[in-house]
Amino acid sequence: MAQTLAHMSPQSRNATHDVTNQAPPLTPYDASEDAALLEGLRREGAGWAEEDVRRLGRAAGSAEAQEWGEQANRHEPELRTHDRYGNRVDEVEFHPSWHRLMGVAVAEGLAGAPWADERPGAHVARTARGLVWGHTDAGHGCPTSMTYAAVPALRAQPELAAVYEPLLTSRVYDPVLRVPTEKRGLLAGMGMTEKQGGSDVRTNTTAATPTAEPGVYTLRGHKWFTSAPMCDVFLVLAQAPDGLSCFLVPRVLPDGGRNVFRIQRLKDKLGNRSNASSEPEFDGTVAWLVGPEGRGVKTIIEMVNCTRLDCVMMSATLMRKTLVEAGHHVRYRSAFGARLLEQPLMRNVLADLALESEAATTLTLRLAGAADRAVRGDDAESAFRRIATAVGKYWVTKRGPAFTAEALECLGGNGYVEDSGMPRHYREAPLLSIWEGSGNVNALDVLRALTRDAGTAEALFAELALAQGADARLDTAATRLKTRLSTTTESGARRLVEQMALTLQASLLVRHAPAPVADAFCASRLGGDWGYAFGTLPDSAGLDAILARALPEGD
Repeated sequence: MAQTLAHMSPQSRNATHDVTNQAPPLTPYDASEDAALLEGLRREGAGWAEEDVRRLGRAAGSAEAQEWGEQANRHEPELRTHDRYGNRVDEVEFHPSWHRLMGVAVAEGLAGAPWADERPGAHVARTARGLVWGHTDAGHGCPTSMTYAAVPALRAQPELAAVYEPLLTSRVYDPVLRVPTEKRGLLAGMGMTEKQGGSDVRTNTTAATPTAEPGVYTLRGHKWFTSAPMCDVFLVLAQAPDGLSCFLVPRVLPDGGRNVFRIQRLKDKLGNRSNASSEPEFDGTVAWLVGPEGRGVKTIIEMVNCTRLDCVMMSATLMRKTLVEAGHHVRYRSAFGARLLEQPLMRNVLADLALESEAATTLTLRLAGAADRAVRGDDAESAFRRIATAVGKYWVTKRGPAFTAEALECLGGNGYVEDSGMPRHYREAPLLSIWEGSGNVNALDVLRALTRDAGTAEALFAELALAQGADARLDTAATRLKTRLSTTTESGARRLVEQMALTLQASLLVRHAPAPVADAFCASRLGGDWGYAFGTLPDSAGLDAILARALPEGD
């Protein structure tokens, strides 16, 4: 027997381990090879950034950057409360790959840089960059998002903005904790929620006590979810004598001493594991008032609007990333005598996912365009942004988990194992509908916008009117939406917002997408010719054209 084995070749001895019918590695690939993204970038006024977006897309799809994302999630952040001598330090240590991801993100303008860029479309360009760089890892998008969002809120206190804004808009990643004004760039975080209230921030119990120095307070309390605790400054809500107020809390004080920011623990989260989310305790923590006392929610709401847009962006990114992974797999994998990509039912699934992804990306860039024009004084776009961002936040983030699950299923058992990367994406998806207000919070915010903010409904219907007459199903949906607006109660808010989102997405696709894409979306999402799961598009859908657009050869 031993003699027989000795004469066998290594190939013969390992014949059962020959690897066949498996997809090759996806990397390197180009994360910017997405027609909907590039068309939206140009349409929303940031065509000047296309070369940079394409360059960043190639970098995001490189084997190196994809490995950074994998390592940052495999080697999770670690809390170090004390140094070796027993001194309280409250620091979080990250894997080097986290810092590499952050370095690129900040340098590419994904943090506060657009606020210092006067070119029209600067905020659109940032969103497009996020849509491609997000293919690497979702977790590090949290501190860059909060830094981006902190700038307009901080402007409520001009003297503080004058000091911190140039550093928050820097493209230099400087991760070491020290006096903020001595650094080359800053990151900002946010501390709103507390354990007894969550999204009901008006029930916050953290107390703010004025000191003898005007505008300076001390805080005492415990925050429940404060992500990225290694940021340099935080915008925090606390109860001042005249009510809930917004404060700027630095980790390091101007004299070089550590501010009281005791990290009680890091959250053991379902996903987003590369990013540290913490529970900090304040006890005599020094803070500077931002905006008037008692106007904390109004002051910080602009920050929330910005981060909600990023939730939409990150969900759209996750959809696109998992669609690319699924499309790559089925292009190479064969079953029942043909490649999966050639199987009619698989093509229906992929085409349905492609419609959802394009609708999400197109809406994301439209919202970014509205944000950019609102910053530059366009009142109509400001009103549209107010309602459409809440609508998009509700719907696109809600679609993410189901989408990601279906994309994972395209890989079958291969997608269920960790080293495929798909389980990480699946765990990530639910976060984006929870962060910055869960579904109910956003649905109710839409109702508030309709009743309290003059012009929001008019702005939404003005947008829909731009596609009027182009598709009968869309016209019917817009008419039905007007009727529902006058009859919806609070318990029906989700259904109203869902209808708003689908009608808005359809109108954008009718105006801007190729006819097969727009027609299939209207037939399925508005016309009722659709089932309850992805892969139930009607036989009339132009699957070949949809797939050729979404998954060009070479992906």
